[in-house]
Amino acid sequence: MKEKAKVSIEWLSGCSGCEVGIVDLHEKLLNVLEEVELVRVPILMDTKEYVNAHVGIITGCVRTEHDIDAAKSMRDTCDAIIAFGTCPVYGGPQSAAYAHTNQELLDTAYYRNPTTSTSGGPTNVPRLLEESRPLDEIIEVDLYLPGCPPHPAYILEGLMSLLRSKSPTFGRHSVCFNCTRTMKKTDVAEIRRMTDGIADAQTCFLSQGYLCFGSVTLDRCLAPCPSKGTPCFSCGGPAESVILEPQKDVRSEVAARMSHLTNIPYEDVVNTIESQAKTHFAYAMASPVFRQKPTFLLKKWMQNKPPAKKEFAWGEH
Repeated sequence: MKEKAKVSIEWLSGCSGCEVGIVDLHEKLLNVLEEVELVRVPILMDTKEYVNAHVGIITGCVRTEHDIDAAKSMRDTCDAIIAFGTCPVYGGPQSAAYAHTNQELLDTAYYRNPTTSTSGGPTNVPRLLEESRPLDEIIEVDLYLPGCPPHPAYILEGLMSLLRSKSPTFGRHSVCFNCTRTMKKTDVAEIRRMTDGIADAQTCFLSQGYLCFGSVTLDRCLAPCPSKGTPCFSCGGPAESVILEPQKDVRSEVAARMSHLTNIPYEDVVNTIESQAKTHFAYAMASPVFRQKPTFLLKKWMQNKPPAKKEFAWGEH
């Protein structure tokens, strides 16, 4: 009988959603287990040791000193490493910490939060890094599989292709590739929020004035959000064109399409995206893909954003 490939899993700063994505293989997971042996799964096993394995799957981003040590231990004990999910590939939601200092985050979470009462802050926990980092800033990565989490079809193809030493067959297209909505020219003149009426189920969100980032997001999900009535919020990370071409920018790409499909001015779209940048760039701020782009000026956009109306002051009761 052919020896099973050993697979080791490590969970850095993340939410365990990618581990759930593996379980979502359903009956195909039984086929996978015919070829692999899970030797380390922290979400299922109470283990601290790192054992030798053919494939290492790492979820979560590098946010603490412990994450750095864990990533290096996985690299030392695994023949190949998969950056599994948007967090290790681009930083994931934790990369939104780029917009603030650690002290601001700790103040909000522990010191000045109306739902907590912690005088000394967190204790006996790994030190936070100054900013979140994608996995390949710490160790070498053999396969990137973004998604939040990746669709089970991509998980199966990515894992089996690595085990069998062949290139994955999935494409490099955007979320729009699997979206069934139709782009068409309309007379919409203002940007809408999802609370502004009910969007037509057959028409592209951009045509209706709703911000949707499917055209600038890599498809590793099969477009479930647009098909269920929710615009893409780019949890899979940027599309290949945004990554590879310096002149390509999320704001300008979306604004160009929306202004072409509607009567909304290009500048209005750009300004709206900038004012909501912490939301629209949240899943990949930690990545050099955005951080090192000369057009990514998040902290400047935050300064230019008009202050919100004061409704509550910390410490007021």
